[in-house]
Amino acid sequence: MTTGVRRRMGVEERRQQLIGVALELFSRRSPDDVSIDEIASAAGISRPLVYHYFPGKLSLYEAALQRASDDLAARFVEPHDGPLGARLLRVMRRYFDFVDEHGPGFSALMRGGPAVGSSTTNALVDSVRQAAYVQILSHLGVTDPPARLELVVRSWISLAESTALIWLDGRRIPREELEPQLVNDFAALAAVSAAYDEEMATLLRGIVKDEPADGPFALLAGRLIALAS
Repeated sequence: MTTGVRRRMGVEERRQQLIGVALELFSRRSPDDVSIDEIASAAGISRPLVYHYFPGKLSLYEAALQRASDDLAARFVEPHDGPLGARLLRVMRRYFDFVDEHGPGFSALMRGGPAVGSSTTNALVDSVRQAAYVQILSHLGVTDPPARLELVVRSWISLAESTALIWLDGRRIPREELEPQLVNDFAALAAVSAAYDEEMATLLRGIVKDEPADGPFALLAGRLIALAS
């Protein structure tokens, strides 16, 4: 008969455990509402031991945010196979999976607050936006984007953030409707820009020619034509 013995963790293993525990708590409630005592209790250690690994809650939050931002940025990575509309739809599904899993923490981060106002956290948020921007450009096959294309892509990323925040406030619209809507929003932003710029028009023609009749871009065009008639 054996008895259970608590295994002593190494320094990095303990740090990673605390980051995981903190991220889980921050995912359920705003970081400002989570105390070091709660984190220590959830990790099964004492409050002083938490401070042995992290000097304060902000540093622990920043470490948790680094892990979360890496996760979120990775959700924009998508194989360059198939039509663009289908690729963007898969990205939006993974994006909303993250928002769904980390609602309060995502909301607190994007809306700002005492726990998330450091230059480090702001830089992490910007790094996620930049990672998303680079990924979208790669799907468009563009390395040196013209000003109008940069405006379209960055505006769309901001729109996705705003939509997710509004959705979290009551979830009144099914995410299954919002995800394709955001893909259509990208097409709409690109189409408006193309109406004013031939370079954007050429890019949009290249996107549309590979879209299937049942893809999100083609379905949007059909709905707009029906609405106009």
